[in-house]
Amino acid sequence: MPTVAVKPELIRWAVTRSGLPTDQLVRKFPKLKEWQTGDKQPTFRQLEQFARTTMAPFGAMFLDAPPQESLPVPDFRTRDNSPLENFSPNLIDTIQTMQQRQAWMREWLIEDGGDELEFVGSVDKQRNVNSLAQRIRQHLELDADWAELLSSWEDALQALRKAIERVGINVFSNGVVGLNNHRPLDPEEFRGFVLCDAFAPVIFLNDADTKSARIFTLVHELVHVWLGKDGVFNLERLLPAKEETELFCNRVAAEFLIPGYKLRERWPEVSPSSKPFQTIARWFKVSPVVAARRALDLDLISRSEFFQFYEADRAEWLQRKMDVRKKKSRGNFYATQGARLGRRFSSAVVRAAREGRILYQDAYRLTGMKGATFQTYADLVLKRVRDERE
Repeated sequence: MPTVAVKPELIRWAVTRSGLPTDQLVRKFPKLKEWQTGDKQPTFRQLEQFARTTMAPFGAMFLDAPPQESLPVPDFRTRDNSPLENFSPNLIDTIQTMQQRQAWMREWLIEDGGDELEFVGSVDKQRNVNSLAQRIRQHLELDADWAELLSSWEDALQALRKAIERVGINVFSNGVVGLNNHRPLDPEEFRGFVLCDAFAPVIFLNDADTKSARIFTLVHELVHVWLGKDGVFNLERLLPAKEETELFCNRVAAEFLIPGYKLRERWPEVSPSSKPFQTIARWFKVSPVVAARRALDLDLISRSEFFQFYEADRAEWLQRKMDVRKKKSRGNFYATQGARLGRRFSSAVVRAAREGRILYQDAYRLTGMKGATFQTYADLVLKRVRDERE
């Protein structure tokens, strides 16, 4: 069977770019090592399958050299205080999907007579941390004690997400690329990103991350919107890159969730022998790891104490995650899609489709659902909107 003359460096580039284990690829493509050295060449069909498996653009396999790729947003990711240089196809595809949704949402809002959001890019890094945290809370119509009446930090996360969407910010979340459970998003690579826009700012949360870290990531990204600065970040151990914008966003996020004066006032009530971070978490309705992070900010604990607790918390989460996988619980598909697509975006797409202002084919593309699945989801979205109005 005829083979395709593909340069071995392109095969090696596709393997490295995919992040997939080489032994896994060799099982699917037994001649992969010979392709990598140039001793043998794949057939056209094999090359198609290889590009699909490694998530490489098929056209790139015919280039003279690997293409130079870059992330379409500023990259604040670090590891051991050094910038990360590699990024996966999963991250690139997720950012591009969010950009497409943002572009559609922007056009829809302008056509629908929407106004620009005055708070996007309304401050600079010189603003006082405490006053900006308070300003953002006020815009979201949340007071300093907003979380205390809620029963848990999980409820606080949901309440905060709703408040953010109410002011015009689109919040998306997912733990995989689209609906493809074979393409999980790696929280070690990124926790989230933000795409600023005067009409349709977008915040994306990596749902593969620990739930305990997401509320901090969400507020960190929210501060980016007020600064008007795009970015993708991993917040390694909830600590930012040593970059001015990231340090500022983290300080504001910490103050937003746990006002420093309140924690200092109540710190004498904390007993080191009775799970102190769980106690703080109950007070402020944050996760224990966020409580520990704030205690570190205020020099109430040492870095070694924080890292020890953080690693223990993460180990517990990984164990719980494994237990859930063993039970093979799939959850509610439509509820999951609602969380992934967000309230504002899903309502806009469903309304546009049902009013005939966009083709259903476009609605399918924007949501990742089609046919009867989309229609069922659309009915649920419209019911939610009606219930909220009553």
